[in-house]
Amino acid sequence: MPQPMTKKQVDLARHALGLPNARRQSYRNSFCAGLGHSDYDDWYAMAQNEWAIRRDGAKLPFGGNDLFHLTRAGADAALVGRETLDPENFPAALSAAS
Repeated sequence: MPQPMTKKQVDLARHALGLPNARRQSYRNSFCAGLGHSDYDDWYAMAQNEWAIRRDGAKLPFGGNDLFHLTRAGADAALVGRETLDPENFPAALSAAS
């Protein structure tokens, strides 16, 4: 069973989602970090716990740093209060909000 997200991981997830904001809705879902980046180990751990998906930067067209995207579980863990997920990035969020 995965460990709960740390406060730092929740903060990183919220940043990747563009939260907080006046609309209380996410508007993105990505974070770029490579080895040696101060947040890389936290993002790598989130990917290991299935809260994020890691795309190897060496295999991406721009090369370099890895690209992380939150899974629905990771995004849900980062929401506070009445915040919601943008259905463009999380299509299932549209049906859940109805």
